[in-house]
Amino acid sequence: MTRYRHRISGPLLDRIDIFVDVPRVDYDKLADGDSSEGSGEVRTRVEKCRDVQRLRFSESRLSSNAEMGPVEVREFCQQFLDDAAKSLVRTAVNQLALSARAFHRVLKVSRTVADLAGVEVVTAAHVAEALQYRQRGHG
Repeated sequence: MTRYRHRISGPLLDRIDIFVDVPRVDYDKLADGDSSEGSGEVRTRVEKCRDVQRLRFSESRLSSNAEMGPVEVREFCQQFLDDAAKSLVRTAVNQLALSARAFHRVLKVSRTVADLAGVEVVTAAHVAEALQYRQRGHG
């Protein structure tokens, strides 16, 4: 897997918004059957999130957070960061040496995480979650 990943160029990897490791699930968790959130609930939450995004971009050619460019990121993401989120983003940029593209991607994913939570303000928790979805070792 590592050998295959090294065959993919950095600039191409830099254009992928979210990387999620999906570990094996233990038998006990599978057999328990107790799920914290069902598929229907997730679908409803995602549909509400998409509606929020469509409304947000109703005056533009965009339809989702993923389509935002730097101007929209400034308008719809950066202006809605609380102080703790701004501090975390600043720290991440400096310590992780994020590229400009990675910086914008983290903010777009943070905005989406906040939308899924049903809130307008992007908090440090939303930024932290977005940072977790980044592939290790790439800016």
